[in-house]
Amino acid sequence: MIRRRDIFQALADPSRRAILLLLASQTITAGAIADHFDNARSTISKHIQILTECGLVESEQQGREIYYRLNMERMKEADFWLAELRKIWDARFDNMERYLEELQRKKA
Repeated sequence: MIRRRDIFQALADPSRRAILLLLASQTITAGAIADHFDNARSTISKHIQILTECGLVESEQQGREIYYRLNMERMKEADFWLAELRKIWDARFDNMERYLEELQRKKA
């Protein structure tokens, strides 16, 4: 499958994040996912489609039902990117903290 959507675009929506949290603990059908929300089933279906298109969710047909599960490998890719960004920001905050401490010492 060609990934047509960006992971972070998919993660930006609170409903999609809630679906991912639900799928983190179990593999379930779209109907079972929809039962956890007040939204219309078609809305939940669209969210699942977006999550599937970016590779965060995988599906498997079992008889007449389609079961959805979280794709942990794809989640790890997002986590890796966020971890790298976190390192950069941590370094910036450390530098700012040292600078502020130096300013405090100069005032004293």
